[in-house]
Amino acid sequence: MKLFHQRSAVLVLFGASAVLSAQQNWTVKPEWVRAHESFLASDVLAGRGSATRDEELTATYVASEFESYGLKHAPGMASYIQAAPVVMPELDGKATLEAGRGSSRTILKEDADFVLLTSSGASATGPLVRVASSEIQSAHIAAGSAVLLTGVADMKALMPAMSQIRRLRAAVILVPETPELSTLPQMFGGKTRVSIRLAEDPPRNSATILLVHADAVAKLSAANGTEINVTVHELPPATPRQTFNAIGYLPGTDPNAGTLLLSAHLDHLGIGRPVNGDSIYNGANDDAAGTTAVMELAHALAAGPPLRRSVLFVCYGSEEIGTLGSTYFGHHPPVPLKDLVANLEFEMIGTQDPKMPPGVLLLTGWERSNLGPALKEHGALVGPDPYPEQHFFERSDNYALALQGVVAHTAAGWGTPPTYHQPNDDLDHLDIAFMTRAIQSLIEPVRWLAGSDFRPQWNPGGQPQR
Repeated sequence: MKLFHQRSAVLVLFGASAVLSAQQNWTVKPEWVRAHESFLASDVLAGRGSATRDEELTATYVASEFESYGLKHAPGMASYIQAAPVVMPELDGKATLEAGRGSSRTILKEDADFVLLTSSGASATGPLVRVASSEIQSAHIAAGSAVLLTGVADMKALMPAMSQIRRLRAAVILVPETPELSTLPQMFGGKTRVSIRLAEDPPRNSATILLVHADAVAKLSAANGTEINVTVHELPPATPRQTFNAIGYLPGTDPNAGTLLLSAHLDHLGIGRPVNGDSIYNGANDDAAGTTAVMELAHALAAGPPLRRSVLFVCYGSEEIGTLGSTYFGHHPPVPLKDLVANLEFEMIGTQDPKMPPGVLLLTGWERSNLGPALKEHGALVGPDPYPEQHFFERSDNYALALQGVVAHTAAGWGTPPTYHQPNDDLDHLDIAFMTRAIQSLIEPVRWLAGSDFRPQWNPGGQPQR
């Protein structure tokens, strides 16, 4: 009898050792990565438009993968889907811009004279202020102004300038069209982005942005201070809409050790303005690639030995229309936000950035905390973001949680690849081998983080403030 117990113990120990060894050598297979992408970026899902049935189908696919890996429902949830009602105004596409009054009045029309890139869903007005992009940091821009942004050389110069103007709460931003900016409508999804909000939130003010055609810019000859009025027309309310987060949970062995959050966004731009006859914005890189990373990390960690910390795997809906899914998650977290040890978001990891070392992902806000260096020390292929002027740290789902104190960063492949917000962001333009290596490099560092006492901290001055 004693011999039997000794032999059983040896077999149990041998089995446990074999399992541990096998899982520590877990290999992400490129065919798994390609299979996820083949579905998520297929024309069947029509670009996974935010708060659409296609987004719901995407969330259902991710949820089914979570369930197949053995993940549990998150605390307090009865399914793998977190749904949130949203308010989505629709416009009739017949906006007008009026400058001045009386005999000097100028009226511009949507499509003929300008493209309406974004709108709050309501008409907007403000005194005209001309600002050169090279002087944006020192310019005096009063809240509620209508800013005519001049001297924009290219897209890289435009984005930081618009971010600054938005922070100053301008009511209208007028961007003169140039050959370099001709693709701007496609970057915004080929249709007007209307300010959309969670049904539980109050309406929010956001800038109305117009791309003014070159021949129409000359018509805006009014001097500074002339009143600019942009009038839009909202269509009657359509069917109520929802956005969908897919959430899986891997319980840890120590309830007091905290929870690690791995996340991405599962939506994209849906159907938009055609480019070369293609109107489906597939979003293979943005962000089916990040969604794939979250699923394959869940696959690997769930197959391994129990972890000390719990891990939440979340793929958000409606990032593209204002990070609504992650905002709702932040309002209704299945675990208290104070218990989140860190958040690692994955965004566009499908191609290699030419400014990064071969095979390495950029981590936004690298210098803000000790998370990136710690992961790199344990083998993760991550490094500092080479584009601080683009404010990528503030432009993904990590930011809402960072504002609430959670050490939260985004890992990305290429900040602004040529396919960004274009219909050719498809399977053919992905580097599956690069994706696979990047995901593989994160398994053991994340396993270490989920099993250790290390708790990432903000560096002095690194935590963003509201």
